[in-house]
Amino acid sequence: MTVKLFISAITKFLLGVLLVGLLIFLPAGTFEYIQGWILMATLFVPMFCAGIVMMIKNPGLLASRLDAKEKRGKQSIVVKLSGLMFLCGFIVAGLGVRFDWFVLPMPVCFGGAVLFIIAYMLYAEVLRESAYLSRTVEVQDGQQVISTGLYGIVRHPMYAVTIWLFLSIPIVLGSLWSLLCFAPYVFVIIVRILNEEKVLEANLNGYKEYKKKVKYRLIPF
Repeated sequence: MTVKLFISAITKFLLGVLLVGLLIFLPAGTFEYIQGWILMATLFVPMFCAGIVMMIKNPGLLASRLDAKEKRGKQSIVVKLSGLMFLCGFIVAGLGVRFDWFVLPMPVCFGGAVLFIIAYMLYAEVLRESAYLSRTVEVQDGQQVISTGLYGIVRHPMYAVTIWLFLSIPIVLGSLWSLLCFAPYVFVIIVRILNEEKVLEANLNGYKEYKKKVKYRLIPF
């Protein structure tokens, strides 16, 4: 762990908290948006804990996830579209509070928070299983195929979990309109996976054999 990495991680974390808070509460026009505070807690508390664990146990992985920038044209578009969905989803949820659009019942919102936390725990398990995870599509030096744990069930457990995470966010916020904003993420991830598998087949030894062993990309069986 270095001071530079710690400062970078904390700075980006605090900027993330500020940005999401603005995107949720500014359109809502009020801080009395309970679902918004529930999302802030379920989103950033696990993120902070995961960051601390990575900083202690695997600072290299943390650094790569903080600084990675997608260089492939198609994948860069995928990343930008994902960001746009976050932007629209948060704003629409806030506007729903301001203009009294239909809001999901509070028990449903709490259920969404539980789903989010479970998905984040699975995300942490994926990080634990693979030291080669990157925010960009690439094959790293010395990278090997992982076929155990969650990777023995589906080929892309991280993407499977992020779909779960993305789609639970608007439920926590209580906004069906926001859910419509996040729904296209499924198709965005499919495009990313198809491109990524071409890269892995061409550059990662054993990946073709792994595909024959684990047939499912996102959904088991």
